[in-house]
Amino acid sequence: MAIKHTAVSYYGMNYTEHARQDFEEMRAHGCDTVVLALTEFDIDFWFPNINAIVRTAHEAGLRVLADTWGIGKYFGGENVSLFLQNNIHHRQVSAYTGEVLNAACFVTNSFRDYFRNICVKLARETEVDGFFWDEPHYALPKSYASITGGAGDDWACRCPECMRKFEAYYGYEMPRFMNDDVKQFRWREALFTLSDTSRVLKEINPNLEITCCVHATMQSYYVTELRGYDNWEMVAACPYFDVFSSTIIKWDLPEDFFRDITERTVRIAKKYGKESERWLMGYHQQPKDWKQIDRIVDMYEEMGVDRLATWTYRGGYGTVVSAKDPIKLWDCIGENYKRVLKK
Repeated sequence: MAIKHTAVSYYGMNYTEHARQDFEEMRAHGCDTVVLALTEFDIDFWFPNINAIVRTAHEAGLRVLADTWGIGKYFGGENVSLFLQNNIHHRQVSAYTGEVLNAACFVTNSFRDYFRNICVKLARETEVDGFFWDEPHYALPKSYASITGGAGDDWACRCPECMRKFEAYYGYEMPRFMNDDVKQFRWREALFTLSDTSRVLKEINPNLEITCCVHATMQSYYVTELRGYDNWEMVAACPYFDVFSSTIIKWDLPEDFFRDITERTVRIAKKYGKESERWLMGYHQQPKDWKQIDRIVDMYEEMGVDRLATWTYRGGYGTVVSAKDPIKLWDCIGENYKRVLKK
């Protein structure tokens, strides 16, 4: 099956004359979509220029997806959060220790309003083609490995607001040890945060394309990470999502793991009428054998993946998450993009 779209993430939000050169380079590397990694600072400080960047990308022939990158530390991303800076409450709490964590509790109305208002502003005042929900997750307090509970048994969130909502729904106090009611509560509340905002965005512009990208974990019998979006069927069934995506896998993991994740992603996406997306690691770590990129891209295509994406532009060149040879990594991914698009 043919790959429909090829994307790369991008941090540059400042000046169109510089972004134009970068966008032309993306096109030369076979990209047809740019995922704008918008931080809370970008949205707060650089907002007057965001749509100029979007228009410049369109002029270069690129589709544009807004990635609410690291907002509240609810989404993936290394950046800092203005929400956490400006709110001493509404944070996730460790179930076992009661420690307040450096992550917004996205079950609270405070954060939900904050997040929705950001997205509505982007939808109304820019010409983005869609939104990308980037690894949404509950914080995962980690301390030790456990064969029964994954990377530590502790979990979040057991803040006062989560506890009140849980007791109102189930009729008893939210336990410290996770049970099936807690799992269902977390799945339901996590999905509502994104589905409700997605619904509002579709009401503003039905043509906005919405991608939800979940962590690429197996959630196996022995080792699991309950991050809130690990019930893939529940996520993919959301009527407001157009693309079901699973995130990056490190190059040094077994290729059987790549195949397993890809098979599940494609199968579940098809079941619920969504397009499927798989990612390539284009930063921090590079494969020992450059031909591995070719093999993984071929695997994705053969298994019916609809879209390819890579994090990030130029292999993270100049950042703390740069690959060892970032430009070669970027070039190898670009050659594969061009190769699959010619088919």
